[in-house]
Amino acid sequence: MIRNTILLGAAFLLMCMTAQADSSAAFMKTGGRTSQPIGHYEFCQSYKSECNIRSSDRGPAALTPKIWNLMLQINNQVNTQIQPATDMDIWGKAEVWSYPTSVGDCEDYVLLKRKLLNESGVPISDLLITVVRQMNGEGHAVLTVRTDRGDYVLDNLEPRIKLWNETNYDYLKRQAANNTGAWVSINDERQLLVGSIK
Repeated sequence: MIRNTILLGAAFLLMCMTAQADSSAAFMKTGGRTSQPIGHYEFCQSYKSECNIRSSDRGPAALTPKIWNLMLQINNQVNTQIQPATDMDIWGKAEVWSYPTSVGDCEDYVLLKRKLLNESGVPISDLLITVVRQMNGEGHAVLTVRTDRGDYVLDNLEPRIKLWNETNYDYLKRQAANNTGAWVSINDERQLLVGSIK
Protein backbone atom coordinates (compact mmCIF):
# COMPACT_ATOMS: atom_id res chain seq x y z
CA MET A 1 0.00 0.00 0.00
CA ILE A 2 2.73 2.47 1.03
CA ARG A 3 4.87 1.46 -1.96
CA ASN A 4 1.95 2.06 -4.35
CA THR A 5 1.28 5.45 -2.75
CA ILE A 6 4.94 6.41 -3.21
CA LEU A 7 4.87 5.28 -6.82
CA LEU A 8 1.67 7.18 -7.53
CA GLY A 9 3.10 10.26 -5.84
CA ALA A 10 6.27 9.94 -7.89
CA ALA A 11 4.25 9.58 -11.09
CA PHE A 12 2.22 12.66 -10.21
CA LEU A 13 5.37 14.62 -9.43
CA LEU A 14 6.81 13.52 -12.75
CA MET A 15 3.77 14.82 -14.61
CA CYS A 16 4.03 18.16 -12.79
CA MET A 17 7.73 18.42 -13.51
CA THR A 18 7.16 17.57 -17.16
CA ALA A 19 5.13 20.73 -17.57
CA GLN A 20 7.93 22.81 -16.04
CA ALA A 21 10.72 21.23 -18.08
CA ASP A 22 9.50 22.21 -21.54
CA SER A 23 11.71 25.29 -21.61
CA SER A 24 15.22 25.13 -23.02
CA ALA A 25 16.37 26.61 -19.69
CA ALA A 26 15.89 23.13 -18.20
CA PHE A 27 18.97 21.99 -20.13
CA MET A 28 22.51 23.10 -19.25
CA LYS A 29 24.43 24.81 -22.01
CA THR A 30 27.99 23.54 -22.11
CA GLY A 31 31.03 25.20 -23.58
CA GLY A 32 34.42 23.93 -24.62
CA ARG A 33 36.77 21.54 -22.93
CA THR A 34 38.12 22.68 -19.57
CA SER A 35 40.41 21.46 -16.81
CA GLN A 36 39.73 18.23 -14.97
CA PRO A 37 39.36 18.63 -11.19
CA ILE A 38 42.50 17.34 -9.44
CA GLY A 39 40.41 14.98 -7.31
CA HIS A 40 38.90 13.43 -10.42
CA TYR A 41 42.32 13.13 -12.03
CA GLU A 42 43.59 11.22 -8.99
CA PHE A 43 40.43 9.10 -8.92
CA CYS A 44 41.16 8.18 -12.55
CA GLN A 45 44.62 6.93 -11.61
CA SER A 46 42.97 4.30 -9.39
CA TYR A 47 39.90 3.64 -11.57
CA LYS A 48 41.31 3.92 -15.09
CA SER A 49 38.52 1.92 -16.70
CA GLU A 50 35.93 4.37 -15.38
CA CYS A 51 37.68 7.37 -16.90
CA ASN A 52 38.22 6.21 -20.47
CA ILE A 53 34.66 5.41 -21.50
CA ARG A 54 33.94 7.05 -24.83
CA SER A 55 30.48 7.02 -26.35
CA SER A 56 28.61 8.83 -29.04
CA ASP A 57 26.32 11.42 -27.51
CA ARG A 58 22.88 10.56 -28.87
CA GLY A 59 21.24 13.09 -26.60
CA PRO A 60 19.60 12.51 -23.23
CA ALA A 61 17.48 9.46 -22.59
CA ALA A 62 13.73 9.59 -21.98
CA LEU A 63 12.69 10.29 -18.41
CA THR A 64 10.32 7.41 -17.75
CA PRO A 65 8.50 6.72 -14.46
CA LYS A 66 10.92 3.81 -13.95
CA ILE A 67 13.99 6.08 -14.31
CA TRP A 68 12.42 8.75 -12.09
CA ASN A 69 11.69 6.18 -9.36
CA LEU A 70 15.27 4.88 -9.62
CA MET A 71 16.59 8.42 -9.23
CA LEU A 72 14.39 8.99 -6.16
CA GLN A 73 15.30 5.66 -4.60
CA ILE A 74 19.07 5.85 -5.15
CA ASN A 75 19.32 9.53 -4.18
CA ASN A 76 17.49 8.83 -0.91
CA GLN A 77 19.40 5.58 -0.26
CA VAL A 78 22.85 7.13 -0.63
CA ASN A 79 21.94 10.35 1.21
CA THR A 80 20.59 8.28 4.11
CA GLN A 81 23.26 5.57 4.31
CA ILE A 82 26.38 7.71 3.92
CA GLN A 83 27.26 10.06 6.75
CA PRO A 84 28.83 13.39 5.76
CA ALA A 85 32.52 13.74 6.57
CA THR A 86 35.40 15.52 4.89
CA ASP A 87 38.07 13.38 3.29
CA MET A 88 40.95 15.76 2.72
CA ASP A 89 44.32 14.22 1.98
CA ILE A 90 46.90 13.83 4.74
CA TRP A 91 48.09 17.41 4.15
CA GLY A 92 44.55 18.76 4.55
CA LYS A 93 44.42 20.15 1.02
CA ALA A 94 43.04 18.07 -1.85
CA GLU A 95 39.76 16.20 -1.71
CA VAL A 96 40.09 12.45 -2.08
CA TRP A 97 37.49 11.14 -4.55
CA SER A 98 36.49 7.57 -3.70
CA TYR A 99 33.53 5.25 -3.27
CA PRO A 100 32.18 5.68 0.26
CA THR A 101 31.29 2.77 2.50
CA SER A 102 29.81 4.61 5.48
CA VAL A 103 31.15 8.20 5.39
CA GLY A 104 32.10 10.59 2.62
CA ASP A 105 31.76 14.06 1.23
CA CYS A 106 29.99 15.50 -1.79
CA GLU A 107 32.00 13.92 -4.60
CA ASP A 108 31.87 10.52 -2.85
CA TYR A 109 28.06 10.70 -2.75
CA VAL A 110 28.12 11.59 -6.46
CA LEU A 111 30.37 8.67 -7.39
CA LEU A 112 28.18 6.15 -5.57
CA LYS A 113 24.91 7.51 -7.00
CA ARG A 114 26.42 7.48 -10.48
CA LYS A 115 27.61 3.89 -10.08
CA LEU A 116 24.26 2.62 -8.74
CA LEU A 117 22.22 4.39 -11.42
CA ASN A 118 24.50 3.08 -14.16
CA GLU A 119 24.26 -0.47 -12.78
CA SER A 120 20.45 -0.02 -12.88
CA GLY A 121 20.52 0.75 -16.59
CA VAL A 122 20.94 4.53 -16.89
CA PRO A 123 23.56 5.27 -19.59
CA ILE A 124 26.86 6.61 -18.25
CA SER A 125 26.65 9.43 -20.82
CA ASP A 126 23.62 10.75 -18.90
CA LEU A 127 25.28 10.58 -15.45
CA LEU A 128 27.68 13.49 -15.23
CA ILE A 129 29.75 14.58 -12.23
CA THR A 130 29.28 18.34 -11.97
CA VAL A 131 31.24 21.00 -10.08
CA VAL A 132 29.35 23.99 -8.68
CA ARG A 133 29.92 26.90 -6.36
CA GLN A 134 27.59 27.32 -3.39
CA MET A 135 26.19 30.72 -2.42
CA ASN A 136 28.78 30.92 0.37
CA GLY A 137 31.55 30.56 -2.23
CA GLU A 138 32.53 26.99 -1.36
CA GLY A 139 33.01 24.36 -4.05
CA HIS A 140 30.62 21.44 -4.21
CA ALA A 141 29.92 18.43 -6.45
CA VAL A 142 26.53 17.14 -7.57
CA LEU A 143 25.35 14.49 -10.02
CA THR A 144 23.62 15.76 -13.15
CA VAL A 145 21.22 13.28 -14.73
CA ARG A 146 20.50 14.29 -18.34
CA THR A 147 16.98 13.50 -19.54
CA ASP A 148 14.74 14.57 -22.38
CA ARG A 149 12.83 16.64 -19.79
CA GLY A 150 15.87 18.57 -18.59
CA ASP A 151 19.01 18.17 -16.51
CA TYR A 152 18.21 17.02 -12.98
CA VAL A 153 20.49 17.37 -9.97
CA LEU A 154 21.02 14.74 -7.28
CA ASP A 155 22.60 16.41 -4.27
CA ASN A 156 23.64 15.25 -0.81
CA LEU A 157 22.69 18.67 0.64
CA GLU A 158 19.14 18.60 -0.74
CA PRO A 159 16.74 15.64 -0.46
CA ARG A 160 14.60 16.77 -3.41
CA ILE A 161 15.69 16.19 -6.99
CA LYS A 162 15.47 19.47 -8.88
CA LEU A 163 16.09 20.77 -12.35
CA TRP A 164 19.54 22.36 -12.43
CA ASN A 165 18.11 25.86 -13.02
CA GLU A 166 15.94 25.57 -9.90
CA THR A 167 18.98 25.31 -7.61
CA ASN A 168 20.99 28.15 -6.06
CA TYR A 169 24.36 27.00 -7.36
CA ASP A 170 26.75 28.63 -9.80
CA TYR A 171 27.53 25.84 -12.29
CA LEU A 172 31.18 25.69 -13.36
CA LYS A 173 31.92 22.44 -15.22
CA ARG A 174 30.90 18.85 -15.69
CA GLN A 175 32.05 15.65 -17.32
CA ALA A 176 31.67 15.51 -21.08
CA ALA A 177 28.76 13.31 -22.17
CA ASN A 178 30.94 11.50 -24.72
CA ASN A 179 34.09 10.98 -22.60
CA THR A 180 34.16 10.18 -18.88
CA GLY A 181 37.73 11.48 -18.58
CA ALA A 182 37.05 14.88 -20.20
CA TRP A 183 35.39 17.94 -18.70
CA VAL A 184 33.49 20.82 -20.31
CA SER A 185 32.58 24.27 -19.03
CA ILE A 186 28.99 25.22 -18.27
CA ASN A 187 27.54 28.48 -19.55
CA ASP A 188 25.36 29.39 -16.59
CA GLU A 189 23.47 32.35 -18.06
CA ARG A 190 21.49 32.76 -14.85
CA GLN A 191 24.61 34.25 -13.24
CA LEU A 192 24.99 36.73 -16.10
CA LEU A 193 21.39 37.83 -15.65
CA VAL A 194 21.84 38.30 -11.90
CA GLY A 195 25.05 40.28 -12.50
CA SER A 196 23.41 42.57 -15.04
CA ILE A 197 20.59 43.48 -12.63
CA LYS A 198 22.96 44.74 -9.92
